[in-house]
Amino acid sequence: MRRSAIITCVARKTVDRRLGYFFKVAEYYQKNLLRNLPLVKELHFDDMETSEHTKMKPLAIPLAVEHPSRLILSFDVASMPAKGLLAKKSRKKYGRRPDDRSSAWNLVLASVAKISAPGLLITSDSHKKYPQVIRRHLPDATHVQVKSRRGCIAGQGELKVGGWDPLFSLNHTAAMLRANICRLIRRTWCTTKRQDRLRCHIALYVMWHNETILARQQGREKHFPFPKAA
Repeated sequence: MRRSAIITCVARKTVDRRLGYFFKVAEYYQKNLLRNLPLVKELHFDDMETSEHTKMKPLAIPLAVEHPSRLILSFDVASMPAKGLLAKKSRKKYGRRPDDRSSAWNLVLASVAKISAPGLLITSDSHKKYPQVIRRHLPDATHVQVKSRRGCIAGQGELKVGGWDPLFSLNHTAAMLRANICRLIRRTWCTTKRQDRLRCHIALYVMWHNETILARQQGREKHFPFPKAA
């Protein structure tokens, strides 16, 4: 927000106040896009991970990405408990952290269900809870799970080491999110302080990402609709 204020020659508080309006613009654009999009036949689904203020307070970002176009169909942001070596330290310092990932998965897949074609193919990693939540919203879809692989140095650690990646559309998109949203870069001093602001930031990127892909496919200039403020 500070850099945006410098570039546009306005106060940082102005950027902060307008972020909510532009989030509504991004939501408006995404709803229109999905309404006019042909039914989705294949998509990739998985979580990205980031943090809120510190790595001891992680956040999950569920993503549904159309394959092979890489259009971002839906996303959400949810809190999750720390894991691995930081789990004990996190509980000691911040208490038990709620796990809201299931609610976020339900929201993302419910929105995908409205635009899915019969016989939809969903590819995800081998998370043990994915099959249950996918069956709840997309009972007729074919769900394929693939084994998670180690990330490579390139692509912010999202692209995978060696050979063909069955989740390339999602992993490439996740790498683009990390490269274009400063707070998602793995080694950065620009950290998220509020989940709602992270959601706004991602929504703005999703609008730009999808319109850029559509414009390239259709051979036209990018165009963003800006409705009047409510």
